[in-house]
Amino acid sequence: MAPPACASGDVEACFQRSLADGTRAAPVAAIEALLGVIERSGAQTMHGLQDELCEGRKALVEFCEQRPACLGGRTELGVSSGCELFLRHVTRTFLEFGDFSECRDEILRRGRAFAAHATNARDDIAGHASSFLRDGSRVLVHGRSRVVQATLKAAAKSGVSLEAVVVNGADDCGACVAQELREEGITTRIIADAAVAREMEVTDVVLVGAEAVAENGGVVNKVGTLTVACCARAMRRPLYVAAESYKFARAFPLGQRDLPNADVDYTPPDFIELLFTDLGVLAPAAVSDELIRLYQ
Repeated sequence: MAPPACASGDVEACFQRSLADGTRAAPVAAIEALLGVIERSGAQTMHGLQDELCEGRKALVEFCEQRPACLGGRTELGVSSGCELFLRHVTRTFLEFGDFSECRDEILRRGRAFAAHATNARDDIAGHASSFLRDGSRVLVHGRSRVVQATLKAAAKSGVSLEAVVVNGADDCGACVAQELREEGITTRIIADAAVAREMEVTDVVLVGAEAVAENGGVVNKVGTLTVACCARAMRRPLYVAAESYKFARAFPLGQRDLPNADVDYTPPDFIELLFTDLGVLAPAAVSDELIRLYQ
């Protein structure tokens, strides 16, 4: 899907417009807003364009910090990591061209390709995860993750019969998730947070999303994810994470106090079986290598 047109020079306004239809993840909307900065730039040098992009990234992160409601209860971590990766992806072009006009055209081409890849990431992830969701599986879901829902919906459309057990959460977001899954013909039940341990005994797979993936393969996600992970580990149930590679962050939280707010928690890599990403199926230990490759 092409990004919405944005004539305004206000990167925050472009970001909000991209978010408006409710189909884009915040990092994708941020990437599209930065792409707009390039398209509208009046810079005459590579250094000038790079400065404009860095200022745009800073403005977007600050906007998300000051107006968290625009993120629907999520943190700015995904926006920050998505912007950083986008900037690295396009600005490495500066080293390849001597002519600024040619360089700018190539940056636009690569930037649009990057945005398109980010938009299609959910479909790629659903394809990678399909072989891990067997017919008749009972899947416990925590949090409202678009990529998790896309994965379950894709499995259902391919003929895999699943039962989704959705943890409701203190904000009742589980009710919305359950309704959306039911509309796709997926058998769904909602459980209270306190029932996770009881339900885990009869769960086959735990599937969660992530707001950010740390360097060591741990994940930051909706608060309560660590509790679910502890129960899964105690009862020897595999916990899988579905996350787009633009959420890979050069961050290494040492504990819960290193996180930006109380709406999320950090699940260490020891609790995670595998990560389903648009780069493929990864063990947590492989994330650091992928980050190195992405930022080279």
